[in-house]
Amino acid sequence: MSSRNPSLATLRSEFTAMSPASRISLIVGVVVEFSAKIAAWVDLSHCPAEQVRGPKWAWALAQLINGLGPAAYWSIGRK
Repeated sequence: MSSRNPSLATLRSEFTAMSPASRISLIVGVVVEFSAKIAAWVDLSHCPAEQVRGPKWAWALAQLINGLGPAAYWSIGRK
């Protein structure tokens, strides 16, 4: 399998070379980021447009910006 996709094999070996604390930190960070994106998208879909600053579609796209999108929505996107 690694011969078909060497980039995946490289990522896997780099991940396994990390310390256990680093691996846990990375996994927690990914879960938090993904959860914030999903929560923002769900909130956008249920929230009336009057309660959102700016167009809802722009905030939905902003969630694709790692770290910044969810933080911006939750801090300034809601009225």
